[in-house]
Amino acid sequence: MSSFPCLVRFVSGSGQVRYRLGERLADRYLEFVAGRCRPNTLRAVAFDLETFFTVVRKAPVEVTAADVFDFLADQRGDRTVVRLADRESGLSARTIARRLSPVPGLYAYLVARGDTPVRVNPVPRGLSTRRQGGTMRSRMAPLVRVPRTLPGVLSPEEADRLVGALRTHRDQAMVLGMLLAGLRRCEVLGLRFADVQVADRRLVVVEGKGGHHRVIPAANRFFEALGAYLHGERPAGAHTDRVFVVLKGPRRGLPLSAEGLDEILDGARRRAGLEPGLPSAAAHVPDPVARGGDGAGGGASPGRARVDRVDPGLPAPGQRLAG
Repeated sequence: MSSFPCLVRFVSGSGQVRYRLGERLADRYLEFVAGRCRPNTLRAVAFDLETFFTVVRKAPVEVTAADVFDFLADQRGDRTVVRLADRESGLSARTIARRLSPVPGLYAYLVARGDTPVRVNPVPRGLSTRRQGGTMRSRMAPLVRVPRTLPGVLSPEEADRLVGALRTHRDQAMVLGMLLAGLRRCEVLGLRFADVQVADRRLVVVEGKGGHHRVIPAANRFFEALGAYLHGERPAGAHTDRVFVVLKGPRRGLPLSAEGLDEILDGARRRAGLEPGLPSAAAHVPDPVARGGDGAGGGASPGRARVDRVDPGLPAPGQRLAG
């Protein structure tokens, strides 16, 4: 127990990324999560459990409800300094709720096993209120009250500034995929050549959140930037079928990582003078021209600009991109 929690990332015999925390029951739970969740979820669960047990400093079977409340107090800070935006100190309520979210699942797993000393989940479902009637859930107040706020949205001008601050056609194609087609970061990085339907101006997402597949339309601006990247920037020696790869350095030609994309976006935001935020915040930009359309037909919806023009730098209709 002296080394717990000690998060270790490794690759299994089947080539999958896995995690260990250095404690038998916690490691078995991570194996269970790996079998039913996506890789990003597994990584988040592993990191959040490490954070929880680093603060609690107890073995999983020794944790009590008092330890959970101590964890919440630790994450909220000492309130000597508060933020003006929400009058809170420490971490935001969303971050605290997310860090706590894997813990009830761990103890539900330990209770269900039946071979551990854990008989009751130490994480309370909430705090009882004085409200009468209704369901049990309606009479409970959450441990962490997360505010419901509207998402930040980039204006058309801010979206154009962000795209203009990008230095390569590859970067422009990735960001336009987020802006015009609503792709998540992992979906952009997971695009393969077989997923790009040039003739139909569509993208097939097979590595989406939750493992769900979907087909989405994309605007001409995205395909124009993609064609310029493929014909002028993508290394000829790249052997991966991933569309977006590293352009220079020792990893040249290998698939671009999430950390690499974050670095690109952070640099573009600074150069454009924008506040930190995901490019997908412009998912509801109403201007069809700013969104990659041609202005015809009024308000083109996201990723649904006219598709009757084919970039001469891309394959002819009916063909697919090849690596």
